[in-house]
Amino acid sequence: MMSLFDNYFAFATTVFMGLLAIVNPISAIPVFMELTSYMDKKAKRNIATKSVLIAFCIILVFSVAGKLIFHVFGITLAALRVTGGILVFVIGYEMVRGKNENVQSEKLGDQPVKADQGISVAITPLAMPLLAGPGAITTSMSYSAAKDLTHLAIVMAVYAIICYITYLLFIAGERIVSIIGTNVMMVITKMMGLILAVIGVQMFALGLKELFNF
Repeated sequence: MMSLFDNYFAFATTVFMGLLAIVNPISAIPVFMELTSYMDKKAKRNIATKSVLIAFCIILVFSVAGKLIFHVFGITLAALRVTGGILVFVIGYEMVRGKNENVQSEKLGDQPVKADQGISVAITPLAMPLLAGPGAITTSMSYSAAKDLTHLAIVMAVYAIICYITYLLFIAGERIVSIIGTNVMMVITKMMGLILAVIGVQMFALGLKELFNF
């Protein structure tokens, strides 16, 4: 029984670190602040709530329907892990390199965002692709497709925790930036990118091992 609990705990820890690195809620704070800069506190809280709920629903659909999607399109888990590993590595590499840093937030901040545009902002870009982007979808599907219902429940519970953490960070965004500063936030983003790149390499290696049976 203890061994089973340890296995579940290790799995939950792996999923948490992987999804946390991919979602990287701290790096999404500046984007959220820019998009909601013209809103009052009530509207900002509403957008934060909607964005994390929509993101959770997206991940839930792909996690639950992962096996069905594999069957319909003839996709194997090994192929998904290889492709997902490459994708996750590229995302992590770009985070470390900082090639596209602040580009997205500049584009998104070109036009003022009003409160009545909130639902659109909550869906895109906050829910997708920031919180439930290709990396998060691929990772959640990869972890869920090869396991039983217990592991699926763990994946969804872990992602729910990450969504709640993201919500709290969004609400406290201005305070966080003023405390830690933009330079520290950039360092955190690059560290998360490094972790993400390592996870991508691990997924790729595991996929290759399963794909070629060696």
